[in-house]
Amino acid sequence: MTGTKAFSVRTENIELYSEYLDRLVKIDFYLPPGFDSQTDFSLLIINDGQDLQAMGFDLLLAELQDQIRPLICAGIHCSADRKMEYGIAEIPDFKGRGAKAKLYTDFILNEFLPFSKEFFQTKSFSERSYAGFSLGGLSALDIVWNNPTLFSKAGVFSGSLWWRSIDQHDKEYDDNKHRIMHQLIRNGAFKPNLDFFFQCGNMDETKDRNNNGIIDSIDDTQDLIKELKAKGYSDEHILYYEMKDGRHDVATWARAFPAFLKWGWSLKRS
Repeated sequence: MTGTKAFSVRTENIELYSEYLDRLVKIDFYLPPGFDSQTDFSLLIINDGQDLQAMGFDLLLAELQDQIRPLICAGIHCSADRKMEYGIAEIPDFKGRGAKAKLYTDFILNEFLPFSKEFFQTKSFSERSYAGFSLGGLSALDIVWNNPTLFSKAGVFSGSLWWRSIDQHDKEYDDNKHRIMHQLIRNGAFKPNLDFFFQCGNMDETKDRNNNGIIDSIDDTQDLIKELKAKGYSDEHILYYEMKDGRHDVATWARAFPAFLKWGWSLKRS
């Protein structure tokens, strides 16, 4: 990478005990150069924080420091119970996965956010956003959608937007009725001041349940965008970032992340 000599991103690695989850939660904070708690910073929370280490997130951020506004990133490591803690807070999927998603949301809202303000000795952040990969992306979207006064942006990378209430092989299954996140948005109201970033890769998967020649992850994402637009959101609020060679892996998300950061925090947008 170029530019990393000029900037240095500092990391703080901590463990926070959660009463809700009854475990220690590992968190990696990535602090921009010249960090000062008196400066007006945005906070970006990222699920599957352990993946940020694998993608060399500190170097990625250092490369972008002359292009984005001051930003603290918090990578929250998942637990062995990931498929239960991530998901949609109020509705587990048809296999009961996501049963602890409400507890995870409570951890974020009632433990992590207050801790972050105390840790950085600030009364508030200029804005708060949330991102995640795969099932972690679904979790991030659910938390942002249901807390629009706390969060302003959602970043969803290869999101598990297929999350459904009955098995797709059930004879009653219908995309228009049983994809849970789509239904939550359809039955919800327009929430001003929210922006959405969706990344998909043409090689995310090979499944094509409706045999239309488009893989399910892209279909599910584009259908969710249609639901958002039906609520009143426009291309001004949504960026869809499709990668022809994108796979369902950390290397792909690492390549996509700069586009997300420049979309959401570009100095040109400030």
